[in-house]
Amino acid sequence: MEPSSSPLWALADRLGCDWPHLRAAHSASQVEHQRLVGLLQSAVPPDTSFVAFGSLARGELTSGSDLDWTLLLDGRTDKDHHRAVRELYTRLEDASVKAPGPSGVFGSMVSSYPILHQIGGQDDTNRNTTQRILLLLESTAIGRSQAHERVLRLVLERYVEDDRGLIYGRAARLVPRVLLNDIARYWRTVTIDFVDKQKHRSDGWALRNVKLRLSRKLIYISGLLICFSLELHADKSTLIGDDDRPDPTRLVNFMLQRVRCRPLDALAEVCLRPLVKPDTARALFDSYDAFLGVLDDAERRDHLRGLSVDELGSSQVFRDVSRLARRFQDDGVHRLFFEDDPTLRELITHYGVF
Repeated sequence: MEPSSSPLWALADRLGCDWPHLRAAHSASQVEHQRLVGLLQSAVPPDTSFVAFGSLARGELTSGSDLDWTLLLDGRTDKDHHRAVRELYTRLEDASVKAPGPSGVFGSMVSSYPILHQIGGQDDTNRNTTQRILLLLESTAIGRSQAHERVLRLVLERYVEDDRGLIYGRAARLVPRVLLNDIARYWRTVTIDFVDKQKHRSDGWALRNVKLRLSRKLIYISGLLICFSLELHADKSTLIGDDDRPDPTRLVNFMLQRVRCRPLDALAEVCLRPLVKPDTARALFDSYDAFLGVLDDAERRDHLRGLSVDELGSSQVFRDVSRLARRFQDDGVHRLFFEDDPTLRELITHYGVF
């Protein structure tokens, strides 16, 4: 969304806030997106999309951001795809674009088949789940977008059409529980994988900890809000078919619009609800703005990346960002979902907790 139409900037105007780091990150993301289109689009084969994730896709790019990406295939594979990945790597390296992290999830070619057809079960690995959920919650196509759009629709169709409780149940609320459960599973997997990385990777613990408590938590929140959006934002009468049941195609069309909404805008949109207190919204976005300021400061970011676990107690920078994370959670997230708005409290209690 452009700043003039974004719920985030509407909220900033209502509260009289500036949030300079959010604005700078949004502007930097737009500039980088356009640069990458010019750099890469001639190297992206037909029936594929170059898909960016992470801070660029969320509109939160800072000077320390890397580029998480995949070449998404939605068609026949051939040897030219491997050649295309090498060409993409070369162009990105020559343009000094920071490579993805060492997890192996990004920076490669990905087929739509396992993303679409291996939802749940033993074949749905952490990698596959991560690629599918992040495709929904924080992805953007750089240049050719047809494959990306097709796969987004197909994945949502799977979640909706396999959700018999949503289509055939008697519940008064329209909440896609299959999708919600997979998003919750992803969030819990991220948190437990953090512990595993803590054991096997001595570097970067403090930076990963802060990101887990802020940017990764924001992704989870935005996923919950997508699942609650049929209740919060839809005219439900338009989603009911001739048989007086929810119409899967109409549900998917509506949810497609919601997954295109970046996480900060989704959060800001609910903060604009009449019963959400200004202090709650300020706690969320003041904290997040300051967090992006830390990530954009090379000295503080490198300090966090280099801290060992034994040094945490002596680091003023880590204490400062930990306070930001606590304010984001305690004064922001908790109050938003459990105190201010009865509808949000009912949804998170009934669906998010149990």
